[in-house]
Amino acid sequence: MNIIMLGAPGTGKGTIAGILAERLQIPQVSTGDIFRKHIKEGTELGKLAESYTSKGALVPDDVTIGLVENRLQEKDVQNGIILDGFPRTVKQAEELDKMLEKENKKVDIVINLTTPEEEIIERIVNRRVCSNQECKTIFNLQLNPPKQEGICDKCGSELVQRKDDTVETVKSRLNSYFEQTSPLVEYYEKKGKLYSAVVSKSINKLGKDVAEDVVKYIEENF
Repeated sequence: MNIIMLGAPGTGKGTIAGILAERLQIPQVSTGDIFRKHIKEGTELGKLAESYTSKGALVPDDVTIGLVENRLQEKDVQNGIILDGFPRTVKQAEELDKMLEKENKKVDIVINLTTPEEEIIERIVNRRVCSNQECKTIFNLQLNPPKQEGICDKCGSELVQRKDDTVETVKSRLNSYFEQTSPLVEYYEKKGKLYSAVVSKSINKLGKDVAEDVVKYIEENF
């Protein structure tokens, strides 16, 4: 099963994708992870990606598409993948469809998450992430605090705040997201692939609740 996670920063994509990966036994893969892997290994694609990310620039579509295409060839994703952070544009979505068609595969479901903007900002500035790249468990100082301050419950590593998890950066990222990615919602809606869900404390629906709903939906429909 091939799943795409859509949603602005702070809507809980990573949390929900992690639960789905565990329950459905398919890997969760983010474009950020792919970039870091290639940059660390010093591949040609990694060097090309780093030439943009080191300047704070967006990695062009053709480079990102090449990295994802390369990742889709690896053994661990042959039975399915949960893509978080890709596609970000309609062009990338069209290219992903072509990549999968070559393998007689398709996008099965696109999970579109929405959260009120003020909650997103509050959630992100309180977010802490495990510094262990093998773990990467996400905590929230208000919604899901660690048992011991500054320490990951799962592996005992230090928890860190991402450099761009500030109010100003979040607002900028939200604007970019809505401008660039909103057309994707329409693209997948027309294809009948879209599953939309609200993640909000105002309706008592957090990431783990939505993940359970999605698992139930998949079990009943696929």
